Amino acid sequence: MTPPEEIDFCLLIPCYNNFNGLIVSLKSVVYPTDNFLILIIDDGSKETLTEERINKEMGIKKPIVILQNEKNLGITATLNKGLSWIEENAHARYIARLDCGDICIEERFTMQVQYMDANPDTGLAGSWCKIVDEEILFSYSYKSPKQHEEIKRAMYFRNVFMHATVMFRTSLLKRAGYYPAGFEYAEDYAFFWKLINISQAFVFDKFLVICELNKSGISYKNKSKQLVARGKVIKVFGPNLVLRIIAYIRLAILFILPEGVTLRIKKWKG
Repeated sequence: MTPPEEIDFCLLIPCYNNFNGLIVSLKSVVYPTDNFLILIIDDGSKETLTEERINKEMGIKKPIVILQNEKNLGITATLNKGLSWIEENAHARYIARLDCGDICIEERFTMQVQYMDANPDTGLAGSWCKIVDEEILFSYSYKSPKQHEEIKRAMYFRNVFMHATVMFRTSLLKRAGYYPAGFEYAEDYAFFWKLINISQAFVFDKFLVICELNKSGISYKNKSKQLVARGKVIKVFGPNLVLRIIAYIRLAILFILPEGVTLRIKKWKG
């Protein structure tokens, strides 16, 4: 499908062997006009994705473009391939993110586009979200500060932006670049740091997305490596020395806590 000359946003969705999760996510994408595009990048899945197969399962057509990786390239290379394609082809004012299995509430994209249009200084907007594991009926609320200065301080201690909730300005890519290499398991965290260092950020204090807690996912299976990568991100992108030191202490504590304890703490805080 050829996108129109200018669109409101392009939704970037990487997919790897999760067709059912992809369909769940696509069914939740609602926008009042056709002035948007969904870019799906199949990262070398066993069963190749096609628009025909997706439309057959969906029962309705949505504005979709599919890019294929001949082999599995990993999340950073796949996301950067998507950003490059969007810059060169989509002519979208904004870029949004979603992962297979995550569900958007109906108003999500309308609210984000309207806010970004009304606040030209805001380069990155996210939201609160619900984290759900349907297998064991476990869930918790992921809440974050709303305004830029609070967000920037909180970023030393956690990734304020759940990546499936964000929308950011395409124009920022010319200054920030893409997802940086060298931060495997924390590439989103590093990328969002880059964006908030050059523009204002905002978080909707509403649950606009339900995120799937995937125990076979990259983050869950690589907790220790992710914590080390987060430390590298803070060192490179966090300018406040005192906050960096406090953040390192917190990471050291998280390093020794079992994941189950960490999840219970998140549930209690939510």
